[in-house]
Amino acid sequence: HEYYLPPPAPLTESLADCQTRVMGCFEDTIAPALFDEEGLPVPPDDRTIIVVAHANTIRSLIAYFDEVPEDQVSQIYVPNSVPILYRFERTTRKPVSTKLQSSHGGSHARWMISSENHQIVRDAVSTGGMLTRALFDAMDVTQDRALCRAEIEAGVRELMKDSEHETQSDCVVIGLAKKLARELGEDETITLQEFERRT
Repeated sequence: HEYYLPPPAPLTESLADCQTRVMGCFEDTIAPALFDEEGLPVPPDDRTIIVVAHANTIRSLIAYFDEVPEDQVSQIYVPNSVPILYRFERTTRKPVSTKLQSSHGGSHARWMISSENHQIVRDAVSTGGMLTRALFDAMDVTQDRALCRAEIEAGVRELMKDSEHETQSDCVVIGLAKKLARELGEDETITLQEFERRT
């Protein structure tokens, strides 16, 4: 399988190179194990395949599964250590989950956050929660105690810069901030109290 394990391995790899390599691996190894391979202990209709990989590898698979246009692939957000679930129809080999809105136009993926982490996030973003206040303060660059859409969008970009240290709560926080930005009108502002209410 020379196209995804080239001898000798290159020192660098573009996202397009990664996509080519990953799709070769998917077609030759993962898809047969998921959809076709006979003689395994679990029948194809009941199989679960786990892929553990770096962000660009996962990003490439998401782009393929969700049919993301090439110019939007770099916008796919892949948080560290958060499992992503796709369900497939065996005959069509296409995802069967309803496509939900995402930064790259829509995704069949379902992010899996544990109930323990979900409760921690709920507590942190509740009224008076330290995460809600910290997020608001970090985004309030003008320090006028109100956020506009542009400040929230800039805050999201800042949060997404350092993907190396993301946690499961970061994924939720970024999703929450993006939702708030979408809901705000172009000239509308939001106070801390309203920010806490909406979160």
